[in-house]
This record gives sequence, C-alpha cells and structure tokens, in this order.
Amino acid sequence: MDKDYCCDMRGMLSFLILFLLSKKGMCGQELADEIGKRKGDKPSPGTIYPALKSLREQGYIQESKDGKTINYSLTADGKKALKASKEQFMRTFGGII
Repeated sequence: MDKDYCCDMRGMLSFLILFLLSKKGMCGQELADEIGKRKGDKPSPGTIYPALKSLREQGYIQESKDGKTINYSLTADGKKALKASKEQFMRTFGGII
C-alpha cells in the first residue's frame, strides 16, 4: 500500500513547518520565531513541539542533536509530503485571489 504523502493542513502549522524546513534545518525555537514573523503570533511550545513530534512520527522530519539543541530537517518523505501539500493548497486556494 502506498503511503499518503500529504501532511495535515488543519491550521496549516504542519505545512508551515515542512515549508520552513525545506529552506534550512532549524530548532523548535527558530521555527516558532519564523512562524511568528509570518503569522503575526508565535506558537507556544505546547503547540509547536506536538506538531514536530507528529511530523517526526510520520517520518517527514528527522532530529539531530547539537549539544542540548535538537535540530529538525526534512526527510525524503517530508519533501514528498510538502510537494503533495503544496499541490493540495493550490487546488484548494489557487483561484481565490
């Protein structure tokens, strides 16, 4: 059975995380700061870390430790999930503007 490579778009947090990690690896705090710049409000640790855990459990991101800091990056499946999610986003919202 083929894996469904589309991330959960509720609230678009997972989509934003995958998008940001496609640009460069980041730690949770960096991700929260970047999302805050884009959305106007920074997600709390109680929001960002469960999303990161879910994406890791789905195999879309991986962790690497640098001292006490955990950095996140996309996996090959994460790149596929981001591509599928972008396509879904465009089908859903492409004609709005």
